[in-house]
Amino acid sequence: MDKNLHKYLRAVGFSKYKTRKQIQDLIVKAVKGAHEKAYTTVEEDTLYAEYKADFGGGLSLCVRGEYDENNKFLYDYYFPFFDATGYTSSDDISVERHKDKLSFAGILDDLKSGISLIFYLQNIITYIKLLNMDRLPVRGTNVTLSALSDGGKILMPIRKNETEIRKAQNYSIRKSRMIAAARNGDEDALENLTMSDMDTYSALQKKIPEEDILSLVDSYFMPYGVECDIYSIMGEILDYEMLHNSLTGEEVCRMTVYANEIAVDVCINREDLLGEPEIGRRFKGIIWLQGRINFPENV
Repeated sequence: MDKNLHKYLRAVGFSKYKTRKQIQDLIVKAVKGAHEKAYTTVEEDTLYAEYKADFGGGLSLCVRGEYDENNKFLYDYYFPFFDATGYTSSDDISVERHKDKLSFAGILDDLKSGISLIFYLQNIITYIKLLNMDRLPVRGTNVTLSALSDGGKILMPIRKNETEIRKAQNYSIRKSRMIAAARNGDEDALENLTMSDMDTYSALQKKIPEEDILSLVDSYFMPYGVECDIYSIMGEILDYEMLHNSLTGEEVCRMTVYANEIAVDVCINREDLLGEPEIGRRFKGIIWLQGRINFPENV
């Protein structure tokens, strides 16, 4: 049993499912009640399946495995996820397979933030089919990001006047343009980005001894620990709602968090969230970043 996957069950309302028998029972319920089923062939003649079950408002569980020669489904592994809507980005997207099992990591080179985001790929069947047909890469794809958290807290926003807000917006636009230019080989843009980062670091170093760091840093999106798809984030809450797991009745808070130019839907068990979420306030916590690659309908 993957401890990482098990830990985030509570983020979609399954905090009481802890023993192997309880989780096996949950897997059976998910397969039987799946709202989405997908199949593909792997390793020449093995039929691989992906079952997704919604337990209310997008709080979901995915079960993957293969069928044997007697047409019996053999469970491989599961993972909880939030089935988000819309899309987050259409920038450069690539995919790499994990070594331990048939699962994949997506890599998104985000132009706005200037960083590469690694996420756990939610929908692998379509990708494997396209890979088998040698039809990758596909033009016109985009990514819908979502995340699960097993602990976080609500912070008050940093007060800003209209001048400061406009200044931040203009800087964000200029930075995105410089990042795009730097990627195209513009050495002046690369130098300007480096100098800008050094100026920001220097300004923070002067203020940190006298002020709280959380009153200086508005948001961040940083890798956390040794797992490549685990991040520490802090960002503004753009939207939120309370969801209820239809099987357990547990309350889950879904927040759209805008951190470091990236918007992502974060789900967290209400018992694991310290403070009251409100639009304009900030969320700070550790997340497991996931994503769904949306391929064009004509693929």
